[in-house]
Amino acid sequence: MTELIIVLSVAALALLIIIASSIKIIQQSQAMIIERLGRYKKTLKPGMNLVFPLIDKARKIQWKFVREARGQYWYERREIDLIDLREVVMDFPRQNVITKDNVTIEINAMLYYQVTDPVKATYEIQNLPDAIEKLTQTTLRNVIGELELDETLISRDHINQKLRLILDEATDKWGVKVNRVELQDINPPEDIKAAMEKQMRAERGKREIILIAEGEKNAAITRAQGEMEARIKQAEGLRQSNILQAEGEANARLKLAEAEALALKKISDAVPGNDPTQYLVAIKYVDAYKAIAATNDNRVVFLPYESSALMGSLGGIKELLENVVGKK
Repeated sequence: MTELIIVLSVAALALLIIIASSIKIIQQSQAMIIERLGRYKKTLKPGMNLVFPLIDKARKIQWKFVREARGQYWYERREIDLIDLREVVMDFPRQNVITKDNVTIEINAMLYYQVTDPVKATYEIQNLPDAIEKLTQTTLRNVIGELELDETLISRDHINQKLRLILDEATDKWGVKVNRVELQDINPPEDIKAAMEKQMRAERGKREIILIAEGEKNAAITRAQGEMEARIKQAEGLRQSNILQAEGEANARLKLAEAEALALKKISDAVPGNDPTQYLVAIKYVDAYKAIAATNDNRVVFLPYESSALMGSLGGIKELLENVVGKK
């Protein structure tokens, strides 16, 4: 009886072990490859999954882990049966790369990738992280080898984009999606750094001199333009002043001429025979005599021979005035 109990206990324990081994619990964002008698059977998804015990086994794959502490990197290789489907950050140690102009520089790169197909990641490549690292290093050397040092230092975005496209295309057959590539540091040799600093200082001094010269040039141009515009405005003002003065003189002469014409018309109407010539000549004679008398300090008046004609003219003026008064 005791032996029967022992046998039943062993059988129950074995049954429990078999049942337990047929249940696989997969966490979120993980996957497991199941092989039946050495052949791919299915991929277990997150949650509880049932498999046939003894004949269904999880596929063990080689996986390379990069460890880092205090700037020191080392690799750890392990066999795993669960594949992480989350995005993975792979930080590569510094490596020497030669540019197109034969300058050796140190570059530290980071890679962000994600396993999209666990089956391809298991069967298409032996060690996925190791393959991605080697592919990234060789691709980085090829890309940097096509650029000179100056282009490498100013073209990080271009290099990152080009690396991502090349790596994404190459790793697609492995069931991997490369999301991003970043170059952390690009360190040229010390002598190149010193030469670059001297060149930078020289370029800054050159730009300073150019900016000062450009400023002086623009200031001179602005001053010349201001002086030219001032002269133009001054000339324009003088021209307008001359025009207004001429117009004023012309209007004055016109008014004077109109007044004289009106006076002559009235004199003509008042003089018998409508001929004001004798009257006008007499007025001119009188004005001339006044001028001679004003400039003669000896109080001696010289009368021309034609003074008799002047007297006749004065008589005519008297008659003219009498006619005018009589008309009024």
